[in-house]
Amino acid sequence: MPTFNDDPVVSRTMTNIAPGINGESDLYNGVRGITHAPGHAAVAGISEVSNADPQGHPERNAGPGVFGQSEGAGVFGTSTTWVGVYGETAAKSGAGVWGTNKADGSGVVGISEGNGVGAGVYGEGRSLGPGGFFKSSTNEGVHGETNSQNTSAIAGIQLNEQSTGAGVYGAHTGGGPGGFFSSQTGVGLHGETNSPVLPAIVGIQRNSASTGAGIYGEHISGGTAGFFKGNVVITGDCFFPGADFAEDFTIRQEAVATPGTVMALSETGELVPCRVPYDTTVVGVVPGAGTFRTGITMDKQEESVARREPVALVGKVFCNADASYGAIEVGDLLTSSPTPGHAMKASDPARAFGSVIGKAMAPLDEGCGLIPILISLQ
Repeated sequence: MPTFNDDPVVSRTMTNIAPGINGESDLYNGVRGITHAPGHAAVAGISEVSNADPQGHPERNAGPGVFGQSEGAGVFGTSTTWVGVYGETAAKSGAGVWGTNKADGSGVVGISEGNGVGAGVYGEGRSLGPGGFFKSSTNEGVHGETNSQNTSAIAGIQLNEQSTGAGVYGAHTGGGPGGFFSSQTGVGLHGETNSPVLPAIVGIQRNSASTGAGIYGEHISGGTAGFFKGNVVITGDCFFPGADFAEDFTIRQEAVATPGTVMALSETGELVPCRVPYDTTVVGVVPGAGTFRTGITMDKQEESVARREPVALVGKVFCNADASYGAIEVGDLLTSSPTPGHAMKASDPARAFGSVIGKAMAPLDEGCGLIPILISLQ
């Protein structure tokens, strides 16, 4: 092999479509360059073509400085102390490194195999642009996966303590949600804060004409839609579709307490259907009959082993009544009757005090029936 000292080799092709230098080897690199000069490349390729194509895209006619082609890696770079491949551009619309896949693979792939916390792909915006910009026509703009037991697939961290910007921001220009969170066994959305005055989660409805809520919770099977451990402060009104105010009571195990049943205290303190006229131990009516439903239920004891059911104490409720002891008219005071679990007209004012459960809102001329009443113990 010839050796040239202080004698650069220059080859130039001006007329033929052929490379200026062609290197070929059956066992080693086709072209190999070595330099001992700091800051210089072992092999450098420079393209001085800048003519634009007819459609105004100069980059389509300007050849690359270095071109690599292979069934393996087109360009392969490795370094023991710095980056394996480095790309830089001064073009406003160009990229320092650009990758395109014309099949089904990724345009750019980055893999970190060390034992540290290095990222597979790292992007940093030192101007006004974002650190990373991702876009897709048919799939997620950003997709993250992890097999870690305690870290997130995607994390956003706001490092400026004075900033009001979010760690993660999501927006939808149409009618879809700005953010969607789902979990198979954990919480769908978890928020925490160490702020002395600010909440962990905030929901604000900014459309003054909207009927939508700032925060909406729903349980698909009718269970608890919202749970608060601590005090709740409400500065506006509370609206309840239910019609009565109820409280959970312990019901005797064998007692028949269907909706509409008038309940009274037993000698043990358990509730049983009333069966004595003008009974001063009368408590209220089991809600749920007719079209009325309970608005508020107090004294829920989820861990109690006793049979506990709500009993309406105030408001509107449908009640079992018996007109055999006197026809019931709208506005009549009602009390307990000898018919188990039924109310009757309070015809004896002397006995009524302390045993009245409410006022009839509909008449009942004869027999037993279910009528709406305004419940109010007297």
